[in-house]
Amino acid sequence: MVEKRVAIQDEYSEKIAWCYGCGRLNDKGHHFKTYWDGENTVTYYEPKQEHMAIPGFVYGGIIASLIDCHSTGSASIALHRKNGNEPGSGIEPPRFVTGSLKVDYLKPTPQNIQLKAVGTIEEIHPKKWRILTEVYANDLLCATGDVTAVVMPSSFLKE
Repeated sequence: MVEKRVAIQDEYSEKIAWCYGCGRLNDKGHHFKTYWDGENTVTYYEPKQEHMAIPGFVYGGIIASLIDCHSTGSASIALHRKNGNEPGSGIEPPRFVTGSLKVDYLKPTPQNIQLKAVGTIEEIHPKKWRILTEVYANDLLCATGDVTAVVMPSSFLKE
C-alpha cells in the first residue's frame, strides 16, 4: 500500500486556503505544498514557462514567492508537530503570515527544472519562527531565504 503524504497547506481551513502561493482553493495560484523531510521541510515546484525572467531562467519573484510560502508552511508544520499533531491528523494547523522576508539570489535559476526548497526551522518565540530556506535546481543552490513567520492574528479572518 502506498502512503499518501499530506501537505500542511492541505490542512488549512477553507477560510484561509486562498493564498496565491500555497492556497489549494486559489485556482490561479502556484499550489506550493510543504512536507516533512526528516527534521527539515521540503517543497517541490516546477515553474511554468510564463515564470521566465529572460529565456532559460526563472523570474526572481517566483523564487521569492516559493521561499515565502515554503517558510510560512514550515513554521506551521513545526508548530503543528510541537502541539502533538502531524499533517493528515484531521486537526487544523496554525496559520502563519510573513513578518519579514530576505532573499539572496546566488545563481541564476534555470528554467524547465523542478525546484526544491529545503527549510531549517528555529523557534524564536511561541508565536514567531525563523525559517532558513535554500532553493535548489538539481544540485545547484540558486537562492537562500531568511523568513520570520508570525502566527496569523485572528483579526485576519473576516466573519
